[in-house]
Amino acid sequence: MASDFLPGFARHRIETAPGVTIHARSAGNARAAGSGPPVLLLHGHPQTLSTWLHVAPRLAETRTVVAMDLRGYGDSSKPPGGERHATYAKRAMAADAVAVMRALGHERFAVVGHDRGGRVAHRLALDHAQAVERIALFDIAPTATMYARTDKAFATRYFWWFFFIQPHPLPETLIGADPEFFLRHHIEGQSKTPGSTPPDLFAEYLRCYSDPACRHAICEDYRAAAGIDLEHDAADADARVTAPLLALWGAKGTVGQTYDVLETWREKATNVSGRALECGHTLQEERPDEVFSELAAFLG
Repeated sequence: MASDFLPGFARHRIETAPGVTIHARSAGNARAAGSGPPVLLLHGHPQTLSTWLHVAPRLAETRTVVAMDLRGYGDSSKPPGGERHATYAKRAMAADAVAVMRALGHERFAVVGHDRGGRVAHRLALDHAQAVERIALFDIAPTATMYARTDKAFATRYFWWFFFIQPHPLPETLIGADPEFFLRHHIEGQSKTPGSTPPDLFAEYLRCYSDPACRHAICEDYRAAAGIDLEHDAADADARVTAPLLALWGAKGTVGQTYDVLETWREKATNVSGRALECGHTLQEERPDEVFSELAAFLG
């Protein structure tokens, strides 16, 4: 049986599109007396909503918190990728997020996204600007920027960006030969804080990663990012996120060492602040106290 990393959080299964049901957890209710304004937490690869175990309960002391598994991840649906992998476009995932929040009674909210979740949050802030109060992004530069400025150093360190997008079933088959090895190698390579993903949390990620449908969905996510997402980004090249944007990144990670993170986001948004934390890629697991402090100050 899967461990519960968010005890006291209600469980939800919300249909957001035909054939797509999103698994979400929440604490509080913005419509109830005494509760705080809503914030949506979006995880990245290879995590699930459980990655927020150290941050979500503390945020829930003053805010209404919703954490969801992106489509294809965790315990959410893993639909076929469809033509041009459009089922896993960040536009579709952003629509899931809006549908989940509306189903829970939240028309306007803050959004916090790590890694893939940050890319969904970016698209959410463009496509549904009226719904996004504030946006915080963890350890990413804009997708189009990262592809456009790819060099040998980046391609070497972020090899899975180019491995996952290979045609089915090549990456799925190779990862499926030893999912635990691949997952452990990936997490240990990304994190620069030993022990920040403890065995029980790793076991939860492995539970999901062991599902062939999950591995295929992850590859479809990256295939969409290298194709249809770039087309959407190109169409919105002149658009700017108008909600206040907080960018946090790991000083020891690839993104922080490869890009001027604040400058990349100032090219995409009008009100940007942020800083590096002394960690690797997974800030919310490696430096949860600092992440909470930064979010508490930013969210108000």
